[in-house]
Amino acid sequence: MNTLSSLEFKRSTWQTAIMLTLGFWLSASLVLDWVIMPSLYFAGMMNEANFSTAGYLVFWNFNRLELLSATVVLTAVLAISKTKSNWPLGSIALSGILLTVALLDTYFLTPQMCALGANFSLLTSNLVPPTMNLLHSVYFLLEALKLVAGGILLNSYWREA
Repeated sequence: MNTLSSLEFKRSTWQTAIMLTLGFWLSASLVLDWVIMPSLYFAGMMNEANFSTAGYLVFWNFNRLELLSATVVLTAVLAISKTKSNWPLGSIALSGILLTVALLDTYFLTPQMCALGANFSLLTSNLVPPTMNLLHSVYFLLEALKLVAGGILLNSYWREA
């Protein structure tokens, strides 16, 4: 019986925090990008006058969760790095990329998209400005970068456990 009770769980609290945070964050991003926003688009919400405001409200809240998640991941990676003799620069760089993507989404893309989508004139048509398509392309490029960086980071800490 002593042999069973002397087994220790080798995963650190920081490693668990990384895996849980990345799992939640990446899955929530996929649900938002591939379920919620397309559902709103196909339901005709994009033609509504308040779509820009509703989109901004959804992304404002989600971007704050992304910032929180990115800082938890970066803090956990730095805490784990401090306990090791050689710092895993790849993990630090990937978590820095995740924080950069969250900052760009929060403070650049979301406000710009909301400003472009706002309709202040009753006489103009509801055509999507060409700049909006460019911002959508940048957004999806950043989302792909976030998913790849987060997936690599999650995979490396999962294998380490």
